[in-house]
Amino acid sequence: MAKIPDASSKSLIAFIEDNIEPFSLIITDGWSSYNELSERVYQHTVQKSTAKDEDEDVLPNVYRIASLLKRWLLSTHQSYLNKNKLEFYLDEYVFRYNRRTSKSRGHLFLRIIEQAVNAEPILYKNIVKSKHGR
Repeated sequence: MAKIPDASSKSLIAFIEDNIEPFSLIITDGWSSYNELSERVYQHTVQKSTAKDEDEDVLPNVYRIASLLKRWLLSTHQSYLNKNKLEFYLDEYVFRYNRRTSKSRGHLFLRIIEQAVNAEPILYKNIVKSKHGR
């Protein structure tokens, strides 16, 4: 997940090229900004909805993830977000989501400790003034 400036073709294609392997199959809704994908090195399928379909029925995982993200932000962060730190919130959410079904919490804790020991320390003042990904 990442914050993008808008839903234009330029922004979406840049995100896709930075995050998705070439020749991957990308399934999208009918948003016109995705039309350029088939001209690139990706397989593109449009999942069309009918008038009776709900958005959740067309791309259920997308809506599930968005719904869980909103619920997490509202409950854990109690609706307080520092917009300059949105990328950090998204990173934490992805970390938690990807490990939601982990059967080995001890192994997860070990990996977090290993990362903490192996990573260079970051000063609090640098976190506060930084903009993630910039």
